[in-house]
Amino acid sequence: MAGAIITPAPGRQRRSRRSRALFGHGIARRPAVARGALAATACPCSRFDTAISFSFASFPLAATSIRRPRIAYLITNSEIGGAQAHVADLIRAMREHADITLLAGGDGPLLQVARSTGANVVQLKSLDNALSPLRAVQALRELRAALQQAAPDLLHAHSAKAGALGRVAGRLLNIPVIYTVHGFAFKPAAPWRQRMAARVTEWLLAPLTSRLICVAKGERELARALPLADSRISVIRNGLEDVAQRACPGGPLRRIAMVARFARPKRPDVLLDAFGQSGLAECELVIAGEGPQRPAIQARAQAMAHVQVELPGNVHDIPGLLASAQVFVLISDHEAFPLSVLEAMRAGLPVIASNLPGIREQLDDGRCGILLEDNQPQTVARALQALGTDAPRREALGQLARQRWEQQFGLAGMIQSTWSAYQDTLASVPRKQASARQRHAEN
Repeated sequence: MAGAIITPAPGRQRRSRRSRALFGHGIARRPAVARGALAATACPCSRFDTAISFSFASFPLAATSIRRPRIAYLITNSEIGGAQAHVADLIRAMREHADITLLAGGDGPLLQVARSTGANVVQLKSLDNALSPLRAVQALRELRAALQQAAPDLLHAHSAKAGALGRVAGRLLNIPVIYTVHGFAFKPAAPWRQRMAARVTEWLLAPLTSRLICVAKGERELARALPLADSRISVIRNGLEDVAQRACPGGPLRRIAMVARFARPKRPDVLLDAFGQSGLAECELVIAGEGPQRPAIQARAQAMAHVQVELPGNVHDIPGLLASAQVFVLISDHEAFPLSVLEAMRAGLPVIASNLPGIREQLDDGRCGILLEDNQPQTVARALQALGTDAPRREALGQLARQRWEQQFGLAGMIQSTWSAYQDTLASVPRKQASARQRHAEN
């Protein structure tokens, strides 16, 4: 897999031919850990790059009441992640039909993706995930100034903090705001302080929301508790563009993969412990991603001398990684509608995952994957053993997963539904507001 760098556990004297072929020969041994870590961090996100070309302009999107609307996308961080990949897909799809502006914090690969499409890119230096009220006020001022300059007809916000600040700024400037919830933070599994703070925040901001987009039916059920009319809530499930790479899960078990950020709610620690208990000695576990918990997980992996574990950091070619695996696993305390599961289904991989509402929806209540009873290592280990020793079942579940992805989770449906939401929202904007923004843009 071109572009990937591994930082292996110290003391490992050799690597399998398969690992060298997949991750390349740029291995950072113990004396060069810093160089290897830097290379892994610098690697662009594969979710922003596609293995086959695809013409987003081919989507027959209907015209809006505004001949060529100005749409601004707002997200807290431009780093690697599912929400950022979602925004990248929207920008590439809408570029032929609207004038696009991206407003984002950080200095991640999403900025370059947007620039490559010809979109106007505004890097918001004050916007980050910090909980500081002062930083939030600074970010709101910066965002308001950027929106005044861009004068969009519509603001589409993603991620919690950007969603909050975007709705406030939209109300101040009379800009309609669509907010896509990539996962409410007040799920029952979330820590109670986070849950209460998120519930109060969403309750207060709901009246400022022109339209709320939920990525799964489970999120829609949570949204019913908010003071927002049903007519202003939509379910638009995540979708993915197809790629050429396919897995062969019915072959010998050589690799189990998980793609996730090393931070809660993801639980790579549980998968690591379960893999150690599984007894699958001829198989390696690859957990791709970055995050604050990665050093601790890496230390635990180094102490497990009897298993093969790779933590490659951010991998350039996720489709290639998944095509090389025979099983995909996602363990998480709570989720909305994870793109990593859809990527595995697209590859034709059997999926073992936490039994959460959005994942149940993806895996058709377990008919095309294995839903875990709980997130205990022993439970995960049993599932790994059962699937790892049953090649025909891996093959069958992989085929069912691929079929469901083809039928339900392609990119075209997501784009069409999102464009329809834009149309409906723009059509409902009072003519006085639209004329005022048009005069501002002309000046």
